[in-house]
Amino acid sequence: MKIHEYQARDLFAAYGIPVAEGDIAKTSDEALRIARRIGFPIVIKAQVLVGGRGKAGGVKVVGSEAELIAEFNRIKNLNIKGYSVDRLLIVRAIDIKKEYYLAVTIDHIKGDVVIIASGEGGVEIEETAKSHPDKIIKFYMQGEKILDEQQWMPKAAELFADLRLQRESTTLLQALLKLFFEKDCSLAEINPLVIDGQGRLIAADAKVIIDDNALFRHEDLAALRDLQYEDADELEAKDKGLSFVKLEGNVGCIVNGAGLAMGTMDAVNLMGGKPANFLDVGGSSNPQKMINAINIILRNKAIKVILINIFGGITRCDDIAVGILAALKQIKIPVPLVIRLTGTNEQQAKELLSQAGMTTFTSMRQATSKAVETANI
Repeated sequence: MKIHEYQARDLFAAYGIPVAEGDIAKTSDEALRIARRIGFPIVIKAQVLVGGRGKAGGVKVVGSEAELIAEFNRIKNLNIKGYSVDRLLIVRAIDIKKEYYLAVTIDHIKGDVVIIASGEGGVEIEETAKSHPDKIIKFYMQGEKILDEQQWMPKAAELFADLRLQRESTTLLQALLKLFFEKDCSLAEINPLVIDGQGRLIAADAKVIIDDNALFRHEDLAALRDLQYEDADELEAKDKGLSFVKLEGNVGCIVNGAGLAMGTMDAVNLMGGKPANFLDVGGSSNPQKMINAINIILRNKAIKVILINIFGGITRCDDIAVGILAALKQIKIPVPLVIRLTGTNEQQAKELLSQAGMTTFTSMRQATSKAVETANI
């Protein structure tokens, strides 16, 4: 779950990470009150959960009340990548002397938490990694949650020549790590981390992504979710016990088990098709899940066929068949169903579907090939 910059900034402040003084405003009057309190010049920043707000004109430094009102109203009327701006962050402008990058994230390939730092902040770190990989510092936590200062300090010395800044940045990093682990983040990023005119380190921007699967532990964070940026189908699927991610293809996929779902999408691609979604009905044998899954998939008008790929273990094939038959009675399904069933109560399931005039497959390859062929007609 992504949260807005102002929300991430509040988290940073709560963990002792220095941020620019300011607050959020929904109206120009609120912005004026904040600006009068913190003093000009100030920066006004559109709060949208998409990239490119700076290029779209969503960030502006202003030096007077008249300029603030004019720019606030201009930004408030922007449409940035299809999203309106309903609130802006008003912060004191920082006299920036140098910009850095600092983040804690997860390296899924190595299965470890990694600290990423660079003396090239304020830009896309991916571009820096491509063009100047030597300027990227990576430090793996090796399964630990507390920073080993003795091992980290040589990395800090690569970033900062000044010993004071090495120590201050290490203290700041410890706070960032604490936030990362305590709030179950997948990313906690400061870009840029800046040195101001007085030689202080300040987080000039804040980005936090929280693991959706851990939100049950954080009701306060779950309340920060901005639903306008969430896919309605994905939210509904989650509410109904389904794991669903929309893609851009035309072969709808309903599968039990995340590994088999990924394998099914790979098979569709291998056969020359394009999967329209990832959808895992899980290990439950509740027939209603199949009805819900088909309902959600059919909202995608690009769908030309639905591939149902079930390997019955805990999930019983006959319950899946009952769900399919119930869906056929309740829903008008305008596309063909290609069904592969194998495992627990497979024979009973095939008999139920055969009585309804439906053909099933045992081989995943045959079913996938048939689905792709149907979609490509």
